[in-house]
Amino acid sequence: MCGILAVLGCSDGSQAKRVRVLELSRRLKHRGPDWSGLYQHEDCYLSHQRLAVIDPASGDQPLYNEDKSVVVTVNGEIYNHEVLRQRLPNHKFRTGSDCDVIAHLYEEFGEDFVNMLDGMFSFVLLDTRDNSFIVARDAIGITSLYIGWGLDGSIWISSEMKGLNDDCEHFESFPPGHLYSSKEGELRRWYNPPWFSEAIPSTPYDPLVLRQAFEKAVIKRLMTDVPFGVLLSGGLDSSLVASITARHLAGTKAAKQWGAQLHSFCVGLEGSPDLKAGKEVAEYLGTVHHEFHFTVQDGIDAIEDVIYHIETYDVTTIRASTPMFLMSRKIKALGVKMVISGEGSDEIFGGYLYFHKAPNKEEFHRETCQKVTVTDVQGGIILLQNRDLKFNDKLMTCCKTAEGSPHV
Repeated sequence: MCGILAVLGCSDGSQAKRVRVLELSRRLKHRGPDWSGLYQHEDCYLSHQRLAVIDPASGDQPLYNEDKSVVVTVNGEIYNHEVLRQRLPNHKFRTGSDCDVIAHLYEEFGEDFVNMLDGMFSFVLLDTRDNSFIVARDAIGITSLYIGWGLDGSIWISSEMKGLNDDCEHFESFPPGHLYSSKEGELRRWYNPPWFSEAIPSTPYDPLVLRQAFEKAVIKRLMTDVPFGVLLSGGLDSSLVASITARHLAGTKAAKQWGAQLHSFCVGLEGSPDLKAGKEVAEYLGTVHHEFHFTVQDGIDAIEDVIYHIETYDVTTIRASTPMFLMSRKIKALGVKMVISGEGSDEIFGGYLYFHKAPNKEEFHRETCQKVTVTDVQGGIILLQNRDLKFNDKLMTCCKTAEGSPHV
């Protein structure tokens, strides 16, 4: 994942303010070590810390339209960018980056273009022609994003709280599936699938439709120009993701550059069931499997770093994130920049044990919707210290949004 930081309408276009924005942006450098960029227009600043996954050679940010009147800083991936480029025949693109379409879509279709994006993203777009701006976050909050307000009336946007907490009077999580428009001065929900408002989803269960949606969701996430792999614990979610990835890897651009054999990764305490199950699935799929072992003391030693990067003291989150933190460091050391996982399936399909206590179908459905509309799942949380290792997660989510939604 990349890191974005924006300061908008701060009534200060001084060099000192620019230096301060650069200083805060560097707090996000662990998210994107490949390049740093900063754009300033009067009292508005857009900064970016890049993790280069698509078009590493020329896709540096911020990104612009043709005359640089529209500027955007983006964290995420737009999976349908090639299709969107075809809808913009009169526009000239500066890079091959998947995010390059955003400024041009805004120029062509206005603020409502967000509904056209299929991907995981958070972005800030500045229109210098009238100094208006919009901020948007993907449908269920896969990419992390926060919004803050300065004492001078400025609005601050950051991928992590640490970019805001020293300079904002108040800040909070930017809600998933929402857009903020400076013209309207308020947030509005742009993601409104029909099942949000249904007591029970009306679309009949069809295992073939579910399978096809799931396979499409995995395949489109193989869009990368850098080495990648899969997280494989041996459970249902990760095993299905690894299976589909292994079958389709050969046809990807990355396979031609880095090899057609899939690399898989698993972490656990010595003798843990995940290590055993992950190895069995890896042998069946024929992946190049990497096992990482850690001790309880290793986990204890890492807790301070884990808390710093996930920005919470929640015990359950820390416990789950600690082995991921240790494993991500190992994966990074192998030169892998992106991994795919099955995160998010328990939230969408009711996989946690407490779901078994749902009194009826209505309550079960309401709770799964709650998980993606209020609780802000934030798949990006597992990126941890090594956010220059990008996790493409929440693949299972697509299955629920398959019917009538472009976000599959």
